[in-house]
Amino acid sequence: MTAVTGALGDLNISPIGIGAWAWGDRLFWGYGRGRYTDNDLEASFQAALMGGINWFDTAEIYGSGRSEKLLGQFIRNTNHTVMVATKFFPYPYRLRRGALVKALRNSLTRLGLHQVDLYQIHWPAPPVAIRTWMNALADVVESGLAKAVGVSNYNCVQTQLAHNILAERGVNLASNQVEYSLIQRRNEYNGLLETCHELGITVIAYSPLGMGMLTGKYTPDNLPSGVRSLRYRRSFLTRVQPLVSLMREIGEHHGGRTPAQVALNWVIFKGAVPIPGAKNAQQAEENSSSKEWKLSVDEVAELEQAASMVL
Repeated sequence: MTAVTGALGDLNISPIGIGAWAWGDRLFWGYGRGRYTDNDLEASFQAALMGGINWFDTAEIYGSGRSEKLLGQFIRNTNHTVMVATKFFPYPYRLRRGALVKALRNSLTRLGLHQVDLYQIHWPAPPVAIRTWMNALADVVESGLAKAVGVSNYNCVQTQLAHNILAERGVNLASNQVEYSLIQRRNEYNGLLETCHELGITVIAYSPLGMGMLTGKYTPDNLPSGVRSLRYRRSFLTRVQPLVSLMREIGEHHGGRTPAQVALNWVIFKGAVPIPGAKNAQQAEENSSSKEWKLSVDEVAELEQAASMVL
């Protein structure tokens, strides 16, 4: 089932990207509350580039556009070639396909770019039909506003439909971005990953560290703050500790890798491209070095057995 990573349609991407959800987000990540600054974020951006990561994923709704503005600012301050993926949110008042083109132009203004490498539909939300949005995605490829297009959070049926509609326009569906980690494997069990691999669609894994629960930072005595505390309570963190301990043990056998690096390496092993967040240089460096080694088949089996006991 494993697919080849490092490609996104005709684009050559690093096997790990950086997700910029936290860049400007107050609700989930506490941006602007003294936990991390714009300077920290720029340091993470530069560290990721130095570590061989060449693409960043953002969205118009991240920080109400703040994430795109920050990424654009950081790109202007570097000589590295940077690939950018962003997303369109199908608000229920956006009823016509021209709304997508307008939204992309606004994203490009915030980014300070003339074209993005990947433009994605954030959710398959009603009331607008998938066909409308796929035709809109084909429009932005044909107009040169995006090099490639993808979807996010689409199930098997929706992904197949999106693929077929774009094919009618001579455009490839490059990617489907879904939540995927050792503690969130529903898209593996329901056949979505296999469908994407069969169709040549790259699976981009968001929250590959389980919103931080797979880093070893959080324990029953050190709970996450904000909205994450509603999803990951003390009982869950109690159950996840044996998995984190195994990840730490396996990481030691690979030269002192961290649990987070083991979690990211597992995603790569499964044929997906993880996009962990990075709010400082240390996190970006940790992320980038996760692609420099490989778990064994036996280690993957051990991890999956331990993960099955968590849920």
